[in-house]
Amino acid sequence: MIVLKSPAEIEKMAAAGRIVAEILAGLREKVVPGVTLAQLDAFAERETLKRKAKPAFKGYSGFPFSLCCSVNEQVVHGFATQRVLVSGDIVSLDFGVVYGGYYGDSAITVPVGEISQAAAKLIKVTEESLYKAIEVADASHRLSDVSHAVQAYVEARGFSVVRDFVGHGIGKELHEGPQIPNFGVAGKGPKLKPGMVLAIEPMINEKGYDVRVLEDGWTAVTADGGLSAHFEHTVAVTDNGPLILTQI
Repeated sequence: MIVLKSPAEIEKMAAAGRIVAEILAGLREKVVPGVTLAQLDAFAERETLKRKAKPAFKGYSGFPFSLCCSVNEQVVHGFATQRVLVSGDIVSLDFGVVYGGYYGDSAITVPVGEISQAAAKLIKVTEESLYKAIEVADASHRLSDVSHAVQAYVEARGFSVVRDFVGHGIGKELHEGPQIPNFGVAGKGPKLKPGMVLAIEPMINEKGYDVRVLEDGWTAVTADGGLSAHFEHTVAVTDNGPLILTQI
């Protein structure tokens, strides 16, 4: 089921989204060689509580952290451990809050110190693919147009799209309908309508798209050890086109 939100609800979701965006902006500045994932997690939780919001992920289906930290070959749902980031790493930071009864959800991938040209290209293309998808998140398109926009852009540049994890609707629940794959043919699925709010999140691999989940039951990694990048925005479909809610 796809729940349409009223303009007043979208305003509330934008308030939650701004908190997410502010905290991710702060986290980006803290990603330097020598910082631990646990320190990033503590910062995210502290800043969330300071804003009278609640971390969305901590305790969700048993997830033990406020922030998902996925380093290098880790795709999504990485644990915020005492791992120390070193120059050359890339780290995806996936973060959400609940505020005023509504969820915001966003992700960025950040370089640590000096990174390889290949890693920089992967980050750039993944972020660009997110905005290609957002461009078609309007009432003149169907859901699979969003999916196809990611796949077409990414594969033309030599990368692959993760199949096992997808974007999702969002609102009073973190995960609502519809599911939003990052692959597929255009022109399929439900027509996009004003009031839909979508968490669009390309997860893109340097090499093949196959992934596996580690023994912790959460952390997904590339099956071939290649790098992975992840970007996400919460986006409302409105009468005036797509509106990014997770930005400052």
